[in-house]
Amino acid sequence: MVIRKIIKIDEFLCDGCGNCVLACPENAIEIRDGKAKVVRESFCDGLGACIGNCPTGALSVEEREAEEFDELAVKEAVESLKESHQAGDEVQSGGCPVALRGTGAGRLGSSKLAGRRARVSGPSAGIEVEDEKTSGTDQPELSNWPIQMRLAHVDAPYFDGARLLIAADCTAFASPAVHRDFIRGRTTLIGCPKLDERESFVERLAAILAAHEIEDITVLEMEVPCCSNLEAFVRQALKMAGKEVPLRSFILGIEGEVEG
Repeated sequence: MVIRKIIKIDEFLCDGCGNCVLACPENAIEIRDGKAKVVRESFCDGLGACIGNCPTGALSVEEREAEEFDELAVKEAVESLKESHQAGDEVQSGGCPVALRGTGAGRLGSSKLAGRRARVSGPSAGIEVEDEKTSGTDQPELSNWPIQMRLAHVDAPYFDGARLLIAADCTAFASPAVHRDFIRGRTTLIGCPKLDERESFVERLAAILAAHEIEDITVLEMEVPCCSNLEAFVRQALKMAGKEVPLRSFILGIEGEVEG
């Protein structure tokens, strides 16, 4: 143990968004019980690359007694992680599969959901929930994860040549046809123009657009006032990235009707 600088996480301020997990190149941080934690002290270099990605200000650098930073072990772990991703393994971060470090992780196959049934515990115990694939209705078509813009990794390979869907995060709840009509065949990212910070949303999307050749973009908004800026976010990101990509916009009504 040595006295050195290391990341400190204020659990009271941490909202478990996972941005720091994605921003930490050494994989020293994980989400545990809904909070970010430095789970490998020897993997944290204390330089604070993760701090600027925290929306709540929960991260800082402190100087205290900690395990020495093991650069060799970090390199070996990162390489091992890349190899496992390339072999098609899933990466778990606090129970949530995420695409990290530009590897192949984060692709989903709807066939994984085939025939799944779930039992509900608690007040609704005894109720069986059957997925759409076995009930004969619309099937899930999601092909990538994560889908929240705040968690999307800029270097994720599934953005290469993608047909991109930027959807308001309420849309999938307004119509079961969203999977069939919009998500199918597209790489999906979701956000909320009212609740998401415009600057970070636009900057993250612009970085994705700049790093990849996107085939086209579809924007899906809800027919509610708070949703009307989503297309503007996307156009601003295109301008920031200096890219010209075919763009189409659709509006989904709260009763499931589509305009566009």
